[in-house]
Amino acid sequence: MPMIPDDPRQALAARMMADVFDDYVHVQMQRIVGDALRSKEERDPRGVTDAHALMDRSYAWLELRLQGKQWAACGRFTIADCAAAPALFYGDWVHPMAERFPVLAAYRQRLLTRPSVARVVDEARPYRRFFPLGAPDRD
Repeated sequence: MPMIPDDPRQALAARMMADVFDDYVHVQMQRIVGDALRSKEERDPRGVTDAHALMDRSYAWLELRLQGKQWAACGRFTIADCAAAPALFYGDWVHPMAERFPVLAAYRQRLLTRPSVARVVDEARPYRRFFPLGAPDRD
């Protein structure tokens, strides 16, 4: 089954959600991680604070948007979920969703149990020590 639905409205919905995960979660997570890689003199505390705030607002929006849904768009696994997997995997490491966003956390967990996603996570385990903010002992 194609990652982008044939139906134009569904394709638009899938692409929109992929962009939400890319722009409002993944880019912000990268901003936080990128800052951790800089020397202390080059760090951007305001940028990191803004990134955390945007991630929080995005999590809240996604919490409502994902209620009652198994996948992010179109009632099936699409390009939106492909974008969500890394964004939420690492996003939760730098800006935990925990109890505040149970619907989003459950969606993240569903993504992690998808065989293709689980395989990527497992194969990357030896490299977690390179994550600049420290990788949690979970997932």
